[in-house]
Amino acid sequence: MELQLLRPPSISYNCSPKLTLRYRKKKLNPGIPSKFFTISANKVSRLVISSRNASETDTAVVVDKPPQLPPRFEVFSGYPTPFGATWRDGGVNFAVFSRNATSATLCLISLTDLPEKRVTEQISLSPHTNRTGDVWHVFLKGDFQDMVYGYCFDGSFSPEDGLYFDSSKILLDPYAKAVVSRGEYGALGPGEDCWPQMAGLVPSTTDEFDWEGDLPLKFPQRNLVIYEMHVRGFTKHESSNSKFSGTYLGVVEKLDYLKKLGVNCIELMPCHEFNELEYYRMNFWGYSTINYFSPMARYSFSGIANYGLGAVNEFKHLVREAHKRGIEVIMDVVFNHSAEGNENGPVLSFRGLDNSAFYMVAPKGEFYNYSGCGNTFNCNHPIVRQFILDCLRYWVTEMHIDGFRFDLASIMTRSSSLWDAVNVYGSAVEGETLTTGTPLSAPPLIDMISNDPVLHGVKLIAEAWDCGGLYQVGMFPHWGIWSEWNGKYRDVVRQFIKGTDGFSGAFAGCLCGSPDSYQEGGRKPWNSINFVCAHDGFTLADLVTYNNKHNLANGEDNKDGENHNNSWNCGQAPIVQNRKEKDTKENYLMLPVLGVPMFYMGDEYGHTKGGNNNTYCHDNFINYFRWDKMEEASSDFFRFCRLMTQFRHECESLGLNDFPTAERLQWHGHAPGMPDWSETSRFVAFTLIDSVKGELYIAFNTSHVAVTVTLPERPGYRWEPLVDTGKTAPFDFLSDDTPDREIAIRQYAHFLDGNLYPMLSYSSVILLLSPDETM
Repeated sequence: MELQLLRPPSISYNCSPKLTLRYRKKKLNPGIPSKFFTISANKVSRLVISSRNASETDTAVVVDKPPQLPPRFEVFSGYPTPFGATWRDGGVNFAVFSRNATSATLCLISLTDLPEKRVTEQISLSPHTNRTGDVWHVFLKGDFQDMVYGYCFDGSFSPEDGLYFDSSKILLDPYAKAVVSRGEYGALGPGEDCWPQMAGLVPSTTDEFDWEGDLPLKFPQRNLVIYEMHVRGFTKHESSNSKFSGTYLGVVEKLDYLKKLGVNCIELMPCHEFNELEYYRMNFWGYSTINYFSPMARYSFSGIANYGLGAVNEFKHLVREAHKRGIEVIMDVVFNHSAEGNENGPVLSFRGLDNSAFYMVAPKGEFYNYSGCGNTFNCNHPIVRQFILDCLRYWVTEMHIDGFRFDLASIMTRSSSLWDAVNVYGSAVEGETLTTGTPLSAPPLIDMISNDPVLHGVKLIAEAWDCGGLYQVGMFPHWGIWSEWNGKYRDVVRQFIKGTDGFSGAFAGCLCGSPDSYQEGGRKPWNSINFVCAHDGFTLADLVTYNNKHNLANGEDNKDGENHNNSWNCGQAPIVQNRKEKDTKENYLMLPVLGVPMFYMGDEYGHTKGGNNNTYCHDNFINYFRWDKMEEASSDFFRFCRLMTQFRHECESLGLNDFPTAERLQWHGHAPGMPDWSETSRFVAFTLIDSVKGELYIAFNTSHVAVTVTLPERPGYRWEPLVDTGKTAPFDFLSDDTPDREIAIRQYAHFLDGNLYPMLSYSSVILLLSPDETM
């Protein structure tokens, strides 16, 4: 092979065409390093340099190179399916979608060349023999030792048309099963690069994991208690004493703690590969996905060892060990946008493959931004929805995931770019006026997920809103199986516990599983995921400590984060500190209600973030689980939470498959059978028949005035106190092992003899019906 340098030295070039293109791109990508890949010349055997001297005489210099080595790979045309890199027939098949590219190159990169951004081997794909439809493919046999891969695509670089092809960029395969890049969390790449080159794992026959017979737990959703958690934050604090702090293996070390707490489902904040140092700013939460098939490598103890396969196996190990303890694993997935941002963002994968297919773009190339993060994934485009379905199937079949929580899921119901009836239905529809982003009553993507045979029985939870103002709580297209983060529940409970007028009736609806939101559409109480606090917003302790957010540490002049928190400052004086403790327990008392309860990591011991309600950018104690605090005297609250969780599991009536009727549930006020639904009511009470516990009496007094309630008469039985948030530990929950339990019960005997019970202000109680042994 000969490489001829034909440009004569006598002609001066200020900037090559490629450098001109680079300059243009840097204008579109300010602040993002743009070092080009260089192609290894190890295939060149002779270099002929033609030049012209001052007398216009042609000269040539021939430089002999070492003999060319035998080709490392046998190259065949390959197969268009499945997408990604797949081991088969003694080799690896590579297949990737790009409709608008004019040429494609498979780039194989050794681990030593990757940091230097050098391509070790390149395989040019012919549009005639290596392309089927819109799929580029090639099949290789050979030595893949120490190799990872990516792609180069060429075509029009025309942002105004939504096209960003750039043959100088090595793109990550969207179907890559592991990503190799930086190995250490929080450490920049070579040259202080915050976007070091990434490449995908080439599969091999040795990529195996021993699942030890693991099978899905398939718990009925109505029986779940969900614990939202952050993998790194859970064990990163030094007080965790973890051997593998901040990793998947660190979580495994603490699974027995979660089992003790009564959790039977963990919801992992984003664990797909993301860049925690994007734009040189910490992205701790991880809602900025780079690759959807790959577990976050820097959440693993092994990092990028074994080409990223170590991270894959550590994630599998976490799932397997959780299942052994009766704990399901749900993943928080971010299919609403990617890390590539707006037109000024980096070209990493989807944008360079076919930007106009993967993102919602306007006719002049502008990015729709329903996510609030610069771009919007084009979810209902045929290629994109198939990609999302393939991804979900992979995590269920290969990683044994039990379900998914879809971040900003309302975006998945919006029409795609270039939406038209012919594209969706095969022919025009009279009166069709849908435009990009229009909410669809039957979104193709949601339809595909809901009716997919592989995903049947998997938990599907929607965050039923987006940043474009589409709010679908209670109205998300559900096919009878989707659940929702019930944002209405959160807001109503906060308002009622705070003591706001006009919420007693709405609060009663929340206790019943929000039938006003879910019953008419044919769904059940367990379709409501009930939460008061989550990762986004105040913690449970901060909810009763701060009136307003305190986000100055985020560096955005306190302008970020939610302003409408429905929080309240109980103050620091002893009398108001007592209310703070009672209000915190009262919020946690939401566990014994219909629907699926969810609480956030650290709320079980009263974790504080100092009033910061948007801690996305803090890799420190603000977001770390404080094991030392959990161990301190304040862990009395942990005891209360643990016993409440256990109580929920024991009660048959709190996991009903349908909404309660009057035969099972009765409402009361300060007197039996006389509920007060007035505007100023601060009291809600009900009795609930339970086949295990007999009958429960549950009451909430959010008034500043103490009351003595009259209990429903049950001849031959008497009410006995179990929970009273107005009391100090351990008498707030009278479990069988509570010291002096009988004495504590006798202290209220004179009230109970009269079928009465005193309730302090801002407190809640649970009483159980027991046979009256005095009769």
